[in-house]
Amino acid sequence: MPIHDQSYRRYGGNREAPGAAWLVIARFGIKAALSKRLCLWVMLGAWSQFFVRSVIFYLSANFPSMDVLAPSVQTFRQFFEIQWIFVFFVTVYVGSGLIANDRRSNAIQIYLSKPLTRVEYVTGKLGVLVFFLLGVTLLPALALLLVQVMFSASLSFVAENLFLLPAITLYALVQVLLAAFSILALSSLSNSARYAGILYAGVVLFSNAVFRIVQGFTSTTGLAWLSFQANQDQIGDVIFRLPTRFESPWFMSALMIFVVIGLSAWVLERRVRGVEVMT
Repeated sequence: MPIHDQSYRRYGGNREAPGAAWLVIARFGIKAALSKRLCLWVMLGAWSQFFVRSVIFYLSANFPSMDVLAPSVQTFRQFFEIQWIFVFFVTVYVGSGLIANDRRSNAIQIYLSKPLTRVEYVTGKLGVLVFFLLGVTLLPALALLLVQVMFSASLSFVAENLFLLPAITLYALVQVLLAAFSILALSSLSNSARYAGILYAGVVLFSNAVFRIVQGFTSTTGLAWLSFQANQDQIGDVIFRLPTRFESPWFMSALMIFVVIGLSAWVLERRVRGVEVMT
């Protein structure tokens, strides 16, 4: 009977670059979400506004009598306002279980027992949600701008509004990062994806309700920074160079957004560290 040598041998496979482990988590999470039919329907529905506005752009470019439908900066600002509902649904559906499910199955311990830091773990989970949220905000908005150029066969609109491209990118990132960090922090606080989703919806809706109640009593919008959604609206108006809709200073809304993202990052750091088994 042959005797096989069982002594130590150096690993001969491919070595991943340090810090790239988060890509594995992100790739697996994206594939898992795309395997669900409901996720695909939600993403398809999120592009419905793009198709409707593309038809409107075509009509305005080819029929002079319908030039009232011609695009403007306000058009793209309104696009993001309508897309917010899809951002909300995608955030709850995709993000609520990203960490909560791992906590329920004790998978975080397995993750962190590998050569994987907690920053890479959180970044991987964040990458899953950012991928889908950019797919319903930044990507259709940029595609809509490209459609406008194609139908008009001119770069005049873009030339007159050069700030529009960075404005679209910046506001999409504000929406995406605020939603992504918030839902991940709430997901890390629970073992139930359903509870995390309900908690996120409660924060968004309750904060807006409080603002509207205060507005009703005071007849002023000076406390718009209390609302999760109003902060995004106020910042969006500033980014797109439009008159702000609330009396509250825009920098208060910017500060609140930074506070929420920073607090969420702190919660994630504390919650993931709490189960880390390898340093």
